[in-house]
Amino acid sequence: MPSLLESLGAVLAEKVHTRRAKITVIGIGYVGLPLAVAFAETGFQTIGYDLDARKVETLNRGVSYIPDVASELTRVLIADGRLRASTDEAVLDDADVIFICVPTPFDRMKAPDLGPVKNASQTIARHLRRGQMVILQSTTYPGTTEEFVLPILETGGLKAGVDFYLAFSPERIDPGNKEWSARNMPKVLGGLTPESTELARALLSALTNNVHLVSSPRAAEMTKLLENIFRSVNIALVNELALLCERMDIDIWEVIDAAKTKPFGFMPFYPGAGVGGHCIPVDPYYLSWKAREFDFYTKFIELAAEVNQSMPFHVVNLIADAVNHSGKALTGANVFILGVAFKRDIDDARNSPAERVIELLIERGARVSYHDPYVPEFHIGDSVFYRPHATLQNVAFTPANVRAADVCVIITGHRQIDYALALANAKCIVDTTNVTRALAGSARVYRLGAPAPNATGANAA
Repeated sequence: MPSLLESLGAVLAEKVHTRRAKITVIGIGYVGLPLAVAFAETGFQTIGYDLDARKVETLNRGVSYIPDVASELTRVLIADGRLRASTDEAVLDDADVIFICVPTPFDRMKAPDLGPVKNASQTIARHLRRGQMVILQSTTYPGTTEEFVLPILETGGLKAGVDFYLAFSPERIDPGNKEWSARNMPKVLGGLTPESTELARALLSALTNNVHLVSSPRAAEMTKLLENIFRSVNIALVNELALLCERMDIDIWEVIDAAKTKPFGFMPFYPGAGVGGHCIPVDPYYLSWKAREFDFYTKFIELAAEVNQSMPFHVVNLIADAVNHSGKALTGANVFILGVAFKRDIDDARNSPAERVIELLIERGARVSYHDPYVPEFHIGDSVFYRPHATLQNVAFTPANVRAADVCVIITGHRQIDYALALANAKCIVDTTNVTRALAGSARVYRLGAPAPNATGANAA
């Protein structure tokens, strides 16, 4: 006679196979909304649960607030009844599968802030019933699923692996990526038990044929951190080499272009004003924090984070040098920032290096404005670098506004910005993205990681 767990698993497996499983996604932001839409597209009845009433109201009108998700698609899914959103936690009562897709930031001391995960887990615990499956997707340190989420879920008396299923499958959202989405991105999955893993695999296989199983939630959690720390370390390497190349009058961008002609053993990474987004600036600190519990110090990882975090300071010094060569001081100078999103051609400004650059400029007496076609307002401050909290409003990109600036600084190289117009009207330009490389012969363009336009060395541009 089958055990209760086997019976519950068979019921859930059948619901998944016939697309009758009801899915609730907690947190419908950059990760949760694409996931909810993907499941709704494949025929599952999906509900997005979020405390943000504006998101819920917007989505229920069929309007997407995430650029990677088309409003044409959300309108169809809402109209068909396959997708809706709610601020009422009671929607968890009918869910067969619950995904946790909430933010995992760090605090001022770079320690993990699992407050959103805790709140989501406590909310689930109030509605948890036998036969449900919970899948954590939020990026976090190894052990979070088993040491943090599981005890909260079991506070109501139900036991994981006996009464409900639990797994971790990290998100792999890349904002602005048109090739890879929630519908085709390979998945990594680690369940608390073999049954949890198999049921979660069956569900995720509705989105992609490539579901890679690992032995535990811890292994899946570490996989996500490795992916992002790999990028952090390699970005730090080229950032450090960019600083060296400036001193040596060598163009790091030329060097990278040459190195990437090698067909094996090399992968190009590029320098910049810093790192941004929801993963690379955060994830290394999650692992470093957890490692200390084991009396282990991740020196290599922390050194990479240190290099990347130092780049905004270098960029501000580069701006000061450019202004000085124009015969002005940084104090009192008008600085026009071009691009504040953390990545080209997206509207996501979370942890953008532009925030620190702007704060440091203001602290040194500069007057700062910005233009970004994707970001209508930009928040700075409430930090040790700039105490007040301030909101900057997007300024039009016009010849007059460019001419009014003492220096234009390219932080994010959006394709929509006309850099030829900037060069034609700017007193000088500091380019941290290399979008002006074809124009770099100008005596007014300072590129990060390249010889200064007034350099006198043998390799000067």
